[in-house]
Amino acid sequence: MTGENLLGVPETRLADEPEVAARIANADGDHDTLGAIAADHPHSSLVWALLADSAFVQGDRIASYAFARVGYHRGLDSLRKSGWKGQGPVPWSHEPNRGVLRSLYALRRAAAAIGEEDEVSRLTAFLRDADPTAAGHIEAATKGALPPTEAIVIRGQD
Repeated sequence: MTGENLLGVPETRLADEPEVAARIANADGDHDTLGAIAADHPHSSLVWALLADSAFVQGDRIASYAFARVGYHRGLDSLRKSGWKGQGPVPWSHEPNRGVLRSLYALRRAAAAIGEEDEVSRLTAFLRDADPTAAGHIEAATKGALPPTEAIVIRGQD
């Protein structure tokens, strides 16, 4: 016998935030409204991730990075309170986990936008280890909502 736990690390499932979810649903993506929700519920990594997305869409990479960083740290706090020990699955399929996963994704995206390549690598591994399907789900959910990372504009005369 090796004494190893053959069952692996258990999943971490965060608690529901029904009031936050209801307010976000009524916010219709409005940046100022999301800011008010964050002020009332600063523990919610989901609202910080949505603020990061909003800032990114507006072209403010630094604000996006800052909002995502707050969501990331609030998410780590929530994960630890739920028994997470620094590793193990955080399944996208459990809806309350999506805030921390979206914050990880938003932080990775903003880090890439400002050239923080070491952080991008670390966050890519963290997100993949938490749930290998999360990035794909986030990209599918936000397709068309976020600007491309690079745009080419051709101007000329006819």
